[in-house]
Amino acid sequence: MKISLVAIALLATSVAACSGEPASTNETGEVAAASSGLIADLGGESRGPVYTKNQGETLALSGYDAVSYFIDAAPVKGSADFKVRYQGFDYHFANAENAAIFQDNPMKYVPQYGGYCAWAIGANDALAPGDPEVYKIVDDKLYLNFSKDVARRWQVDIPGFIKKGDKNYPTHDASEHYTS
Repeated sequence: MKISLVAIALLATSVAACSGEPASTNETGEVAAASSGLIADLGGESRGPVYTKNQGETLALSGYDAVSYFIDAAPVKGSADFKVRYQGFDYHFANAENAAIFQDNPMKYVPQYGGYCAWAIGANDALAPGDPEVYKIVDDKLYLNFSKDVARRWQVDIPGFIKKGDKNYPTHDASEHYTS
């Protein structure tokens, strides 16, 4: 827990230093976290559509901690208290350490195809929501699928669907959004 508090303090201090505003402290002298929970805005433009529950929202990966897929036994929900904005979308993390890991290499942790279903983009060149609890890490990249049934279809030819998905996804505009 002490490491978490130190990491939060360091992150809050660095954000304040970058913004040119002094960091605020509480009565014990600890640096207070920004009320918005935004730890960092890494900038960048989205290279394709990113799945969000509703068009125009910015919460990526349905609020799941992108780093947790790689370091925990199962993905965990993140918290708005540990938010990092990347390419215009907000990623939530379970703790400051995971947020810091993400900041070092966001491309490693963001889901492929913007969090849309890997099978749908590979098999049909279509956008379908990715379920953050139906996933697979392949070659150190995170892929989501619409459902467990769809994931079984995807597993029939993962390399083939990835090859097609890698070709199809860039043809979709960043402003596109799945509609049912």
